[in-house]
Amino acid sequence: MRKRFVIFTMVLTVIAFSFGTGFSFCRDKDDFYKELEIFAECLAIIEKKYVEETPAQDLVYGAMQGTLASLDPFSQFMTPENFKNLLVETEGKFGGLGIEITMRHSILTIISPMEDTPAWRAGIKAGDIIIKIDGELTKGITLNEAVKKMRGEPKTKVTLTIFREKDRTVKDIEIVRDIIKIKDIKRAIILEDEVGYVKIGEFRETTSKDLGIALAKIDKEGLNALIIDVRNNPGGLLSSAIDVSSRFLEDGEIVVSTNSRTESERVYKSVCLSEKYLDIPIVVLINKGSASGSEILAAALRENNRAILLGETTFGKGSVQTIIPLSDGSALRLTTSKYYTPNGGSIHEKGIVPDIVVEEVGTEEVKEDVFKEFKNNGAFDYKKDYQIVRAFDLIKGLLVLSPAKK
Repeated sequence: MRKRFVIFTMVLTVIAFSFGTGFSFCRDKDDFYKELEIFAECLAIIEKKYVEETPAQDLVYGAMQGTLASLDPFSQFMTPENFKNLLVETEGKFGGLGIEITMRHSILTIISPMEDTPAWRAGIKAGDIIIKIDGELTKGITLNEAVKKMRGEPKTKVTLTIFREKDRTVKDIEIVRDIIKIKDIKRAIILEDEVGYVKIGEFRETTSKDLGIALAKIDKEGLNALIIDVRNNPGGLLSSAIDVSSRFLEDGEIVVSTNSRTESERVYKSVCLSEKYLDIPIVVLINKGSASGSEILAAALRENNRAILLGETTFGKGSVQTIIPLSDGSALRLTTSKYYTPNGGSIHEKGIVPDIVVEEVGTEEVKEDVFKEFKNNGAFDYKKDYQIVRAFDLIKGLLVLSPAKK
């Protein structure tokens, strides 16, 4: 009975901490505590009768992981170790493969490979389903477990067995782990004829600032039109996506809105920045690896009549996660709201359909020749990327029909 009381007290402590951080339960408290008693009773029976002795913390952590996993694919409970790993990722440099993953319909799915990483070079694609990791089936695996299996020391190998729905194939892909360095602005250049090109890899705290510096640099070379490439950009910070969108929108124009249980609709508008690019034609390149912040940017520019979208339908992640640290160093990644485009549309699990559909072709050649700078002069041969070529042709047509000068 004492053991049961100890576990029950631990659970109540977690609940009390939740109340202390400003959260409240909408259900009747008596009903909630009645269900909590069943939960504590279950833990006590497991602790007493399970074939092997199990630490109380393991039981509680396991229960929390199951609870968060039952909510949606993006909510999760993070142990102190997992939380520390997340903080390392936000610093922009960590060891691994270079992929963003999620659970879609309880299946381990790749949101996108980060370009110029081991996963990208090995041929991993957005939408690939991971069936096995080093020969072990991923059925029932959690996100944290999957990340732990795929991370490791640089120069070590891991084999992913993936299912590619497009051509209905299953293949083993061996990947050599490496230090992953996240660079939010991967490339910013003038292609030719005063048409600029900028590749945004992720939306982090410094992305808008870095983008402003990059655009100012190519503007000095002559910038009359712009291609913004967010293909295989898995997203990042909501605030960063808003700031980046603001560089191309008039002050006060709607970028995105969110709805949650704890507050009414919140509308985020374009913010004031010292340098904006408001009167140049823009084409945004998207694909099925474009998610979250990428979709916010694409929808905001299209629905404010600032850009044409070209490429493939995006991933469809229209929810916002909040990181909530807990008292023992663990944390919750909790879905707290859903976001909506300026016209009120939701793209969650639907994605954004481009104005002009252009499928990716010559993928294997693109990875080798386009996203890897030539050793001799660092040249970027955009003509080997079919989608960029189509975007360039489109933006040249826009310049002919309606010449725009900054």
